Amino acid sequence: MRQHSPPEFPLPRVPFRPTEAPQPPSKGVRAATFRLLLDTAMDLIQQDGHIPSIAEVAVRSNVSRATAYRYFPSRSALITSVVDASLGAVRNAPPGTEEAGARERVHQVFKATFPRFQRYEPQLRAALQLALEQWALQRAGLLEEEPYRRGHRVAILAGALAPLKGQLAPAVRDRLHRALSVLYGIEAYTILKDMWDVSEKEIERTVLWMADALIEASVREGKKK
Repeated sequence: MRQHSPPEFPLPRVPFRPTEAPQPPSKGVRAATFRLLLDTAMDLIQQDGHIPSIAEVAVRSNVSRATAYRYFPSRSALITSVVDASLGAVRNAPPGTEEAGARERVHQVFKATFPRFQRYEPQLRAALQLALEQWALQRAGLLEEEPYRRGHRVAILAGALAPLKGQLAPAVRDRLHRALSVLYGIEAYTILKDMWDVSEKEIERTVLWMADALIEASVREGKKK
């Protein structure tokens, strides 16, 4: 699987790194079992709209619970793999051509991602649901599994914004990076869909309009000093 090349400017400091998906076995029975469990989880979320327990995935897959837990020891591990299956093609894609400017590269990233939000909406909503649920449990001292940490969008957007490396002051560039991370995710998608009941095309148009406004405002604010 092709991996992202390192961002062309340092990432802003964040309090944690995003959770990485378990490495799937490369071949044989183990690879087939991993795929079966993951596909079952994807289907259960698609049908029922909730995050299944590992035991539920095992039963539906006709696999022992002990076997299922060896592949996915927690819901965090499971949902990380679900999201990776949903968005892996975007995460592993190059950020854009060397000749393209930041605006074009940001557009490329958003346009590649939003169709996958549409296709895997239940799975990505489930990931957001788990993150919010675990936040509440952790705050109450009741979390019994490692937390699911989101944030792969930070590296994706870093690659898209690389052409601005020498053009904007670091503080301005970092603020733009953070602002775009609010738009580039299932959160903006759900707000526009649930509260405004707009079409997929209008969601994309609205988000790209906001992204353009942020980029233009950042450029106006001043070049790198």
